[in-house]
Amino acid sequence: MSLTHFTLRQIETFVCVADLHSFAGAAQRLGMTPQAVSLLIAELETTLSFRLFDRTTRRVNLSTAGRDFLASAETIMRHVRAAETAADDVRNRAAGVVRIGAPLVLAATALPAAIREYQATRPKVIVRVRDLSVDALVDAVSVGDVDLAVGPDRIVNYSVQREVLFDSLWVLWCSKNHTLAKQKVLRWRDLMGTPLVAAGRDHEHSVSKMRLSTPEGERVTPIDVVDNISTALGIAGEGLAVTLAPAYVGALAPAFHLVMKRVVDPEVLRTVCLYRSSLRAASAAVEGFSEFLGPWLAEWSKQFTHQNPPN
Repeated sequence: MSLTHFTLRQIETFVCVADLHSFAGAAQRLGMTPQAVSLLIAELETTLSFRLFDRTTRRVNLSTAGRDFLASAETIMRHVRAAETAADDVRNRAAGVVRIGAPLVLAATALPAAIREYQATRPKVIVRVRDLSVDALVDAVSVGDVDLAVGPDRIVNYSVQREVLFDSLWVLWCSKNHTLAKQKVLRWRDLMGTPLVAAGRDHEHSVSKMRLSTPEGERVTPIDVVDNISTALGIAGEGLAVTLAPAYVGALAPAFHLVMKRVVDPEVLRTVCLYRSSLRAASAAVEGFSEFLGPWLAEWSKQFTHQNPPN
């Protein structure tokens, strides 16, 4: 007997009649006529080659064979309902795994907060965060190590698409007791002779670009380059040097008791982007989280005001 001879409607009707011991009751629950219920049960009995019910004028009881078959039929219906739920989750982007990469500050602050808010309405979506260097973001998306990446603006190839999320000023971070913390407005020439530490080659590169946009006599050069922004912030927090970083680093800076100072003439922006594959189709879970994350991060960035906070 081929299993293709079964229909889910027949199995559903059988389980319902067995539960209610009534063709009329099953018809009402299923939104059918009693005649339709009887026909479906008769068709199933013909396919199975055994009787499912012993019928009397008052009650419908399972036959011995029907009792033996009921457990299997109920298992089928449980799996069908689970499949329906899974289909609903996929359709509503409510389930799945999302892998996202980001540099330390965003991976440690913004992304966990975004994930918590998203999972409040999509608890079955699992978001896994990978902290990556800035230079590794685009490659990680290109080779499929992550589904999404968030970080500074980078050149992409044909395999990766980029969406601009927000801009953040490059600002100076220093200890509260540092001489520069007492100045209301900083210009690049005020940094001359001040020990400056850069975080990673990305920051070193950004500082170099800032130097090119300032007069030659006002250009600053890092005395040291460390691998992680947390190390640079720690050094700055002890007053050993200052560091330049985007304003959104303010999500991490309070732990180091740092003061944020704008540096003008000129001010320099860091652009933060969302990266995703342009070759691989994204899952429904990735699509849903991506659509949520872009606007969420843009709003999140607004809390880091570009104004100098009070000392």
